[in-house]
Amino acid sequence: MMKRNIRLKIEYDGTRYQGWQKLGKNANASTIQGKLESVLSKMTGESIHVIGSGRTDAGVHACGQIANFHTDCSFSCREIKEYLTKYLPSDIGIVTADEVSERFHSRLNAKQKTYQYRIAIPGTVNVFERKYLWKYPETLNIEKMNKAAAFCLGTHDFLGFSSVKKTKKSTVRTIYSIVIEEEHSEIRLSFTGDGFLHNMVRILTGTLAEIGAGTRDPESIFHVFQSKDRKDAGITAPPQGLFLMNVEY
Repeated sequence: MMKRNIRLKIEYDGTRYQGWQKLGKNANASTIQGKLESVLSKMTGESIHVIGSGRTDAGVHACGQIANFHTDCSFSCREIKEYLTKYLPSDIGIVTADEVSERFHSRLNAKQKTYQYRIAIPGTVNVFERKYLWKYPETLNIEKMNKAAAFCLGTHDFLGFSSVKKTKKSTVRTIYSIVIEEEHSEIRLSFTGDGFLHNMVRILTGTLAEIGAGTRDPESIFHVFQSKDRKDAGITAPPQGLFLMNVEY
């Protein structure tokens, strides 16, 4: 008989975790995947492998991470959700749990993802949100940032905007939209695309911030596309301002 395939929608505060993925070279590191697999294995009595839609880095958060796992257990989806809610740490939450077809794969079937990055406006007070914002020291010109963001839309080789080393895998990705908005005491950058390379959103954010601060021109985006050299892009924004918001299938 085929195993059941359970899909989870998860939110987490990544502050105290070494990212999503459980790494073989450091199997004892605290990760979101590791916490989920530990609780699910105890619940089912099976060795559970949880597949995530993407690997968020250390310190990065999620409001809409999607994962799935296969099991022979007879627990209902409601019981699975309740068990996870009871035994997971309070900074990992299960939003929904449902049963899907055997062929569903949370990473391979994903069509697009949306990430959001939050930057504090200089001089504002962010006591309760301080752990989830980048305290960038300069005032940002959103008009310049939007001009540069428009150059990033569409299909490009984003190798220069990533920390990926030489690879045989394609580094071409398509960005459908970049929305930059000032909201209350912060600036929010929302990126929607068919996929993102390692550190791509954080490097794009750092580059756009430098453009907004006037230390580089919007047209410098083209140079990075041409050179495909990480050194030509901006700084890597710190992890605490980044959230995986949504995954669509």
